[in-house]
Amino acid sequence: MKTFATSHFLSRELSWLAFNQRVLEEALNPANPLLERVKFFTITSSNLDEFFEVRVAGLKQQVESDIVERSFDGKTATETLRAIHKKVRGMIDQQYACWREELLPALAKNGIHILDYEHLSDADRTWVEQYYRANVRPVLTPLGIDPSHPFPQLLNKSLNIVVQVEIEREGEIERRLAVVQVPRVLPRLVRLPREDERLDFIYLGHLVGHYLADLFPGTKILGFWHFRVTRNSELYIDEEDIGNLLKAVENELHNRRRGAAVRLEVDATCPAEIYQYLLETLELTEEDLYLIDGPLNPTRLMVIYAGDHSPELRDKPFFAPTAPAFRSAQDIFSVVRQRDVLVHHPYESFGSVVDFLEQAAQDPNVLAIKQTLYRTGGDPRIVGALMDAVKNGKQVTAVTELKARFDEANNILWARRLEEAGVHVVYGIVHHKVHSKIALVVRRDEDGLRRYVHLGTGNYNPSTAKLYTDLSFFTAQPDFGEDATNFFNLLTGISHFQGAKKFIISPFTTHDTVMALIRKETENAQAKKPSRIIAKMNSLVDTEVIEALYEASSAGVKIDLIIRGICCLKPGVAGLSENITVRSIIGRFLEHSRVFYFENGGTPKLFLGSADWMQRNFFRRIEIVFPIEEPALRDRVVNTILATQLADNTKASILGSDGSYSRPTVKKEASQRNSQAEFMAMAAGEAKSRRSTRATKKKYHKIEIAQGPR
Repeated sequence: MKTFATSHFLSRELSWLAFNQRVLEEALNPANPLLERVKFFTITSSNLDEFFEVRVAGLKQQVESDIVERSFDGKTATETLRAIHKKVRGMIDQQYACWREELLPALAKNGIHILDYEHLSDADRTWVEQYYRANVRPVLTPLGIDPSHPFPQLLNKSLNIVVQVEIEREGEIERRLAVVQVPRVLPRLVRLPREDERLDFIYLGHLVGHYLADLFPGTKILGFWHFRVTRNSELYIDEEDIGNLLKAVENELHNRRRGAAVRLEVDATCPAEIYQYLLETLELTEEDLYLIDGPLNPTRLMVIYAGDHSPELRDKPFFAPTAPAFRSAQDIFSVVRQRDVLVHHPYESFGSVVDFLEQAAQDPNVLAIKQTLYRTGGDPRIVGALMDAVKNGKQVTAVTELKARFDEANNILWARRLEEAGVHVVYGIVHHKVHSKIALVVRRDEDGLRRYVHLGTGNYNPSTAKLYTDLSFFTAQPDFGEDATNFFNLLTGISHFQGAKKFIISPFTTHDTVMALIRKETENAQAKKPSRIIAKMNSLVDTEVIEALYEASSAGVKIDLIIRGICCLKPGVAGLSENITVRSIIGRFLEHSRVFYFENGGTPKLFLGSADWMQRNFFRRIEIVFPIEEPALRDRVVNTILATQLADNTKASILGSDGSYSRPTVKKEASQRNSQAEFMAMAAGEAKSRRSTRATKKKYHKIEIAQGPR
């Protein structure tokens, strides 16, 4: 294969920042409801936190190592860090200007106020005093800094206050610094009591700041400033040298909170001498410093969004109907036995997946259930179904991924509870995360044992299933059942990969299969046969796949990519990628499904799965990609789902060859297309049509009875 120059690839880190910029643009967009803008404002910060904890931390380690090399986009780690800091500063300036100048005034206009202490009424001050004495003061610990009190070990992402005090000792005036950690156990926004529907808050950090004299009696408070430290949060586990993976992950979680500092955020009013001291103490440079003119840690501002208040400031509620195939069926197994079923979440309810597991747990004919769990959120219906199945005498196996980033503690908790309930819990394969989404139910039907399989592009998490776009596939096809059985045997036993009839499985066959499918399209184009690629995923990073796509484009293959996040491919470059378009859709729901379509010379192939086109998904994770072979289901995915998303010109952004994204030009309002809104309308319209049909049938049935013989 031809090797392409570094100038033909976009930076992975800068591409991710471009994604987060698109998230921020949803907060900046005045067409979005106010509370939805606040939500995107907080998500922007949450995303940045994780970016610094993982990606920036990794780059810093690379700089500190003895290895000097360039990434595939041609940049060294130092050059990438420099570009990151520049981009992030611009993003933060936009984000907080939006908060100060747009969101905060708009919230106040709509009866949601964040008040400074000096603006509180006497009654509010009395209540705040009582709240401080009863709830805040008991959990505060003032930490002085002097030769006998070294700088404290501050927890990752905790909000802290650095205090400068003046104290008299032996007739001399001394200036000292101290630190107070704002309690994590309390809400960052304290809601003030109101008899009406007003929502008035005060920042907990400002409340603590007001009472600092109470914590440092006999001193003069010269000033105080909020600050926050972000630390390296990657887990470092030597899986070759451990006896118990669960214990190793649990122990490493404690270290995460105290990893090396990678970022310092400080109030914009903080004097240089104070933040320079913090930087020196944390072993950071000014490049790692971010002066914030607004609330630190906006993720905790989600309390404004929470609750059932202010519906007029939100997106209109959407209630997903049950997928048509399951609406009139009491028994999911009878439906799946007859035909394959595809469910489009969140536009069709995730309840069908929960029902599948709950019915399996209760059905006396079900003998065994096997399931992978990556991010369940500890939902009681999912894990509860597995526990109930054990009580009902079934053999139950759960392959739980302990290393699902930032869900490790939650997964450990539920792994233990499942084990206590009698579920056989397995932790996957050494050195590989189990990222696949599959459930296998073995049932004794009237004509013999049958295996029912659920495969998905998203996690078994009913909460996120309301927010993420994903696809679920139910089948009882024998080949799928055989592959599912062998897959679980691979995860739970001691064996080599024996191949599969339907599944494409990482780390064994996914990369080679994807490369072969792309090359086949290239050959078809060269032979003047029908060729086309449409691929939807979260991220596209693997350079070999990108190079194969470039060659396909050069051969004349039309390629449409829908990439929500990172995309390291440069589209629209003459002689290289002029036949490739890349779009990203950021909207009400998080685009999460992975869909891969290949024209295949007129005999189309369609695959769904859990794997993005990244090195980690190809080689360091256990993934399943599977075919959709039923023509009606394939047609729905290609000509309804993918086609609608490719026509989106409202929430889609188009990637340029320079790495920037821009909105499509829409000449007339009537031609605006919003794919997520259209999918909601389709689901609501279909449900309404079915209700109308049922009512009509019922009406005619009554008329027939009335007009029949007396």
